[in-house]
Amino acid sequence: MTASSRLHALLLVCAVLAGCGGGGGDTPASSTQPGAPSNPGGANTPAAGTSSGTSGSSASVSVPQSTTPNVQPILVTVAPGMTRNMLTTSVTVCQSGTSNCATIDDIQVDTGSNGLRILASALPASFALPAVPSGGGVTGECAAFGSGYAWGAVRSADVRMAGQLAASIPIHLIADATLPTVPADCASVGPAMQTVAGMRGNGILGVGLFTSDCGSGCASAALPRWYYRCTAGNCVASAQALAQQVTNPVSRFALDNNGVVIDLPAIADTGAPSVSGSLIFGIGTQADNTLGGASVVKANATNGYVVTTGNGRTYAQSYIDSGSNGIFFPDAQLQLCGYWYCPSSPQTVSAVIAGTNGTSSTVSFSVGNSTLLFGSSNNAFNNLAGIAARGFSWGLPFFFGRRVYTAIAARDTSAGPGPYYAF
Repeated sequence: MTASSRLHALLLVCAVLAGCGGGGGDTPASSTQPGAPSNPGGANTPAAGTSSGTSGSSASVSVPQSTTPNVQPILVTVAPGMTRNMLTTSVTVCQSGTSNCATIDDIQVDTGSNGLRILASALPASFALPAVPSGGGVTGECAAFGSGYAWGAVRSADVRMAGQLAASIPIHLIADATLPTVPADCASVGPAMQTVAGMRGNGILGVGLFTSDCGSGCASAALPRWYYRCTAGNCVASAQALAQQVTNPVSRFALDNNGVVIDLPAIADTGAPSVSGSLIFGIGTQADNTLGGASVVKANATNGYVVTTGNGRTYAQSYIDSGSNGIFFPDAQLQLCGYWYCPSSPQTVSAVIAGTNGTSSTVSFSVGNSTLLFGSSNNAFNNLAGIAARGFSWGLPFFFGRRVYTAIAARDTSAGPGPYYAF
């Protein structure tokens, strides 16, 4: 690849980076609004990583098989700030090569970004992680979301989930005390996501389409609002080698490292107080992650987008994103209440998701009255939808009642190499 997309591409110029798009991230955030569409992951467009750019074929290939435990429990329940439809898990972080570990709850599961980001306040005070160097200093990173920005240091840690280990990978430690001053260009993004209230949790687990959060674009140039070299408290934009970029932990597992499956049960249209499901590591590597009859929709190998067609319009900047707490798309016919659609009666919407491989799939979904949904005691909804200025984000409601596969770019699967979605 020659360029990279941003976590939230509204913040960068399309001519510079490969992907520019919206989804739920096009809407402002409010941590006090019960239905705030500010779910951090919902601000993401797929971040390009280290794909070779080869689209690959759908022919069956041999994939290394595994017997390692690969099922991570996931949960949808109320999040800080009363954010609904937020998919979370617990992640164990260890000092590299040791048994000195801390398990952090309330980490959002996000197929729309790549890499682990944790609030420094969520770790024990004495839990030291080595900084990833940058020149003669340390690496800082600005993660820009539609909800705002997350600033902190890049540090090295072991990441453990289920029976899997991603050894000594770069993670983003948000609000790291060693880098207290936020660069002006980062702070200009919007509200700070430096606390539990701002983040609506303790962090974000990005298990998207790519192995790293920026890729060759950041490796070759100092891109704005990405990586910084910090010396004596002074941080300037800097290029960042691929090996030192914040890394999708799944891509560093010894096996089951070619993608993930999110498996959530169907729920009633009125919602549910909470929903439990599974984050399954690997695609076609064990009996529990075979593709079966799932439709494989290849994503653009540079920016991770697929194409959605609906309401007579085509949205080239579309993506499937467990970090968006609603389905976000433009529709002038649906009644709006704030940033959310609130039709007087449920409306059925149909759209077609198409990939670069020519495969397409028609998806019908219901749009409920957001006011009624938020007025209930439920926290999980399959029909929550909101406005987007552009693009089409297939957020968490898309995941209920189906198995959704996210294949990592250039990694072999039983349906050929990623990046692709399957469902």
